[in-house]
Amino acid sequence: MKVFNKKGFAALAAVAILAAACGGSTGGKTLTIGISLPLSGSALASAGPAQNGAELAVSEATIDGYTLAVKVLDHAVNGAHDPAQAAADMTTLVGDETVVAVVGPFNSGSAKAQIPVSSEAGLLQCSPSNTNPDLTKGDAGAALRAGRPVNYIRVATTDDIQGPAVAAYAFSQGKKSVFIVDDTEVYGKGIADAFAAKFVELGGTVVGREAADKTVTDFSAIVAKAAATNPDSFFYGGVTSSGAGLVRKAMIQAGLNVPYYGGDGIQDGNGDGSYIAVAGDASADSYSSVAAIHDIPAAADFAAKYKAKFGEDPGSYSASGYACAQIIIEAIKAAIAGGEVTRETVRAAAVMAGATYDTVLGPVGFDENGDTTQKIISLYKVENGDWVFDAQIDYAAQ
Repeated sequence: MKVFNKKGFAALAAVAILAAACGGSTGGKTLTIGISLPLSGSALASAGPAQNGAELAVSEATIDGYTLAVKVLDHAVNGAHDPAQAAADMTTLVGDETVVAVVGPFNSGSAKAQIPVSSEAGLLQCSPSNTNPDLTKGDAGAALRAGRPVNYIRVATTDDIQGPAVAAYAFSQGKKSVFIVDDTEVYGKGIADAFAAKFVELGGTVVGREAADKTVTDFSAIVAKAAATNPDSFFYGGVTSSGAGLVRKAMIQAGLNVPYYGGDGIQDGNGDGSYIAVAGDASADSYSSVAAIHDIPAAADFAAKYKAKFGEDPGSYSASGYACAQIIIEAIKAAIAGGEVTRETVRAAAVMAGATYDTVLGPVGFDENGDTTQKIISLYKVENGDWVFDAQIDYAAQ
């Protein structure tokens, strides 16, 4: 793993790499990396792999003269991410003087609640999965930071790319009419809006749209409305814990057997609490995306060491959690090499203009807003009770 910078950061990084190569952690000051994710109930199926990935990276890291630790906080309430609890957990992490950076959160709604707290404290956070553009871009992103320097970065690309990518995917499969449901959350509504705009631009028709927040468990009335419009496809903007699998199940029970599309909010494997587990056999003919690269470099090596530690194959965001921790660790090394490791020096190192990190995802850098320079969307379909990779598109190359 290495860090380099077109504008002079290479020499600093080289010192950090040399220091890391001299031996493992030898005690001394404890540096803590927080992990802030929804880790109970249905939310665990999505976010648990990201936690594992981050912890794996930390367990492998060595920094001479320092001890690396993790502090894991779960902000799920009733099985779903809770923005208020996420903000409270960030306040807890900010209050721990040993915490120099945070991996998380997983959901965009939680990020919207956390960023003002971490920004005020100058605490670096790296999300493996947030995709809502307003967290970083334009006036909305600037308002969350309140004029302060960028402290929030993410290795997932944004929904102004992901939503249109899923729309183009559906359209390429011959779909011309779609009914849309969103869960009213920051992520769910945002990706549904982006999907709808691109679908119409391509020549498709949105025949109807409904909003159903995460308290809804009976989707029969919404499905009846959808069926009456006779769509040839269905898009859900949201996550499994807000009802994605229940919607699909209700569709098939009502005879609305059309392809079902979603974003990365439903791409959570097939274990307990996942979209596939909730929807059961109804999950067939479902399609999803992940706002990150699928064909990661050295994928077999990563999968082997992940399985050796956790006894299971990596999930959709295992590598992204690992990458966030890698980036944080390299920023810590750069800060140490610069003479002082503080929250500010770690934050500044992570977002330095021109810096590129050699991660499990491949080379990753960040723009002036903290958004990843990787603009890759991966697309999946359900086959034989599991998500199967179909294609990936690099929008940075287009």
